[in-house]
Amino acid sequence: MIRVLVVDDSALVRKLLSGVFKGEPDFEVQVARNGLEALEQLTAFKPDVITLDVHMPDMDGLACLDRIMVERPCPVVMVSSLTEDGAEATLEALRLGAVDFAAKPGGAVSLKMDAFGRELLAKVRAAAGAKLRLATRLRERVRRQIGDRLLPERAAAAHRVAPKPLAPSGEGLVLVGTSTGGPPALEALLAPLAAGFRWPIVIAQHMPKSFTGALARRLDGLCAISVVEVTGPTILEPGCAYIGRGEADVIISRRAGMLTAMAAPARADYPWHPSTDRLVRSALEHLPASRIVGVLMTGMGDDGAQAMTLVHENGGRTIAEAQETAIVWGMPGELVKANGATAILPVHEIADGLQKMVG
Repeated sequence: MIRVLVVDDSALVRKLLSGVFKGEPDFEVQVARNGLEALEQLTAFKPDVITLDVHMPDMDGLACLDRIMVERPCPVVMVSSLTEDGAEATLEALRLGAVDFAAKPGGAVSLKMDAFGRELLAKVRAAAGAKLRLATRLRERVRRQIGDRLLPERAAAAHRVAPKPLAPSGEGLVLVGTSTGGPPALEALLAPLAAGFRWPIVIAQHMPKSFTGALARRLDGLCAISVVEVTGPTILEPGCAYIGRGEADVIISRRAGMLTAMAAPARADYPWHPSTDRLVRSALEHLPASRIVGVLMTGMGDDGAQAMTLVHENGGRTIAEAQETAIVWGMPGELVKANGATAILPVHEIADGLQKMVG
């Protein structure tokens, strides 16, 4: 049984969301009207997963999440609007430790609950088995438990395979796929890279289209390399990362002989969007596998695993995030199971492994 705490200041939304879970046999549900009530339920109800509204009176979702991650870390799925403000707040929530988010449908929520409810159920079930990033607010949590005594050092226990460098000359691409837990993982990947990183990086992050632009802007402000959203044909340049626009696919083409990223309408034969599989397969039409490095990080499902295995089998290099650090070891786990991973690295070592591969 999964104990889920629904936190929302709207009585209608609380009723609708709790109804979604009460209709399933594997959930026990409790509700809270705001962040203060949610904090009280941390010890009274001991939820396995919390769905948390962003905008609430008395204590908003971000302030509540911050307290949860310090006092009793628990998987949290943010429930936010599809507005620009909602996107910025959601990205901040993911940075603070939220596992995932579900975007509230616009207009009358009650009329769109079937589709939204299915999405929410899948994300909450995945969150119940998700691994929290233990580094999030670690110092504050330990200090709360043991006071100001000497904080223990963390031991590194991830399994890893030493990456081998590629030939130093010629054009190439780094292709990245991620989903649940992706924004913090992308920050860990991109922030350590130098502005002169040799190959363009193209990213498929499963997100709504109103969120990917905000994600690109946030990462651009944190990284030495440039980070932009792909909204039209874009010539790929070294020292830049390109994030596919949500609810569409990002594919690789050539224009005037130059490698180009393009936004393409989502195709029904690819279940997730932007599709990592479609991105990688499109790149293989314009580059040999030996000029591609694939990186598959945290996320539900298996998007990218087959295509990156194909890269690996044909002389390219691939990195799978290690199970020890992945929020959800779905996508990278499937790559490992297919024997398609050249290297298996914890998230904080992927940037270094990538730099060694590219040179």
